[in-house]
Amino acid sequence: MELRVLRYFVAVAEELHFGRAAVRLRMTQPPLSRAVRQLEADLGCVLLDRSPAGVALTPAGAVLLDEARTLLERAGQARVRVAAAAGTAVLTVGTLADSAGQAGTRLAAAYRARHPHVEVRIREADLTDPTTGLRSGLVDVALTRAPFDTTGLTTHVLRSDAVGAVLRADDPLAGRGSLRLDDLAGRPWFRFPDGTDPVWAAFWGGRHTARRSGPVVRTAHECLQSVLWSGTVGLIPLGHPLPEGLTAVPLADMPPSHLVIAWCGTDPGPLVRSFVRIATAAWDRGGAAAA
Repeated sequence: MELRVLRYFVAVAEELHFGRAAVRLRMTQPPLSRAVRQLEADLGCVLLDRSPAGVALTPAGAVLLDEARTLLERAGQARVRVAAAAGTAVLTVGTLADSAGQAGTRLAAAYRARHPHVEVRIREADLTDPTTGLRSGLVDVALTRAPFDTTGLTTHVLRSDAVGAVLRADDPLAGRGSLRLDDLAGRPWFRFPDGTDPVWAAFWGGRHTARRSGPVVRTAHECLQSVLWSGTVGLIPLGHPLPEGLTAVPLADMPPSHLVIAWCGTDPGPLVRSFVRIATAAWDRGGAAAA
């Protein structure tokens, strides 16, 4: 049994749907179906009961799911140990704005405990590239904020945060319980540099990108300072700490901002897979941000 095919099977078994599994694996459905049928032929048993509504695990499939997860985990551990012995186990994590702070100490401690011989390097990116350097190969995995262009990338949501408008505390709208984007029409909005991810810029620019006249900003700190000094309107995930003199008012018609882990392709390697598992477990236990 090839590890690649076992990963395919695990995706189908967890999604219980070939179409969703194919999307998760970033591949088309026909080769995925063929690979699983070939696995069944090799093992001489049916692993999945197929129906128009999806699939269900057979008793044999349930056993293989447990075994496959164990095999894939052991294979990943073997790669990590070999890389560590060779002195080549390095994981570069990209961060953006508040993402490192949102990760908290629990994630860092858990990853160190699981991989004590892996050297972890942190690279903080500016707001022009929400992927923090994934596509250019500068980082292996990113802790960042969605939405952005995910072409060729895989993302996993860790948490979702409501979005608010950042205003000066003396702004006439600062005392409101909530706002709508139309309440901010005509205000100067910060601008991103040319070449910024368009999906990202459209989200954080609200609906008034064509009328923005505020300063160009590259970092979250510059954004907050432009509000403080120039009265520019900015957006921010609620709960983010703010400097004295600023406040955030919830926006009723803005979708939430997702804190995500992102990586290139569908098979990121054992270090990144372990990073994703550990981060997910940390949030499931109550949120690494609280640690």
